[in-house]
Amino acid sequence: MADYKLGKLINEGKTKKIYELLNDATLCLLKSKDRITAGDGVRSHDLEGKAEISTSTTVKVFRLLNQAGVKTAYVKSADPKCFIAKKCDMVPIEWVTRRLATGSFLKRHPGVPECYRFNPPLQETFYKDDANHDPQWSDQQIISAGFEIGGIKITKDEVDIMKRMTLVVFEILERAWTVRDSALIDMKIEFGIDSDGEILVADIIDSDSWRLWPSGDKKLMKDKQVYRNLATVTQQNLETIKRNFKWVEEQLDYVIEAPSPLVVIFMGSPSDEAYCQEIAKHATALGLNPQLRVCSAHKGTLDTVNILAEYEGSGENVVLIAVAGRSNGLGPVLSGNTVLPVINCPPLKSDNIERSVWSSLDVPSGLGCTTVVYPEAAALAAAQIHAMHNHLIWARLRAKQLANFLSLKRADSKLRKS
Repeated sequence: MADYKLGKLINEGKTKKIYELLNDATLCLLKSKDRITAGDGVRSHDLEGKAEISTSTTVKVFRLLNQAGVKTAYVKSADPKCFIAKKCDMVPIEWVTRRLATGSFLKRHPGVPECYRFNPPLQETFYKDDANHDPQWSDQQIISAGFEIGGIKITKDEVDIMKRMTLVVFEILERAWTVRDSALIDMKIEFGIDSDGEILVADIIDSDSWRLWPSGDKKLMKDKQVYRNLATVTQQNLETIKRNFKWVEEQLDYVIEAPSPLVVIFMGSPSDEAYCQEIAKHATALGLNPQLRVCSAHKGTLDTVNILAEYEGSGENVVLIAVAGRSNGLGPVLSGNTVLPVINCPPLKSDNIERSVWSSLDVPSGLGCTTVVYPEAAALAAAQIHAMHNHLIWARLRAKQLANFLSLKRADSKLRKS
């Protein structure tokens, strides 16, 4: 925190304080408290060590989201109890996503069995109002409230954007927790609008924010519901809750990092290197590890098969991309000699596309190599294959889909307002 000078207290909640930073008006500092609460603050206890656990949990979650490409207010860690974030005007709505029916949903919807599965996940919104126990609001109520936050009026467009971002955040974290054999049952997040008028995932995401069941077993829950369920609260209960929260924080170490899976780009000629570098650029942006190799299925068949054997015997998950035009024997030869996925991406030119593409499309029977005609498409296809077993690649793809949605939504909104 030596680089930042604290200013006045901007806001104080039940479990955190927010301070302005004198040397950067666009940032703020969030400091967690050693405090646990439930029932809109009706139940409240000191819990030494919770602030550090909560901050570390939040930092790891936001790092994961930022790495995937979801825009958040998080900037960087400051000290064990604090982190720096973009200063936002907060939208007074809690955005809840549910995969399984439990908790308050069952009380509001009698007859629905516990663990009823929502596909797609169910989304609900609640107006932040402790005095009235955070009443549930519809989209129409949020739009009709006429909120103007950070100079932005909250219309249907903004509601649609926040709903889509909420869903993507949930799905990314749900997928990440499967790495630790834990089921993300439901969670809540909040949004803020920064000084540039951008909607960001903001506030804190920690064990107060979700229900998390290891092995999908409610009896093993590690979240704040354990505290809510207590008839009376003893010091021993509080120590158990702190151990649960610490377990969650530690498990996140295993999901915020993952090796970059390998994509090998075979080119039939050194003249195709620039085209292959374009594929590699897109692959790197998606979190893949591209390697370039030169070999000719026609002129050096044995060498091609020997190079292929290197990757088959590596024990790694590998996707192959074959870059060969005109008479493409490279992709089919690779596909005919491996069970690794093979993607053809011929370096087509305007004067040969109608002739050359057929050598990649019209392959012999029994071969499963697919064909795409753009470098980005080749990288995306490889990423989709790797995403089946790599949650971080899956997260980047989901965030890329979100970025496409946001781009179209904003362009449409701008056009309607012009």
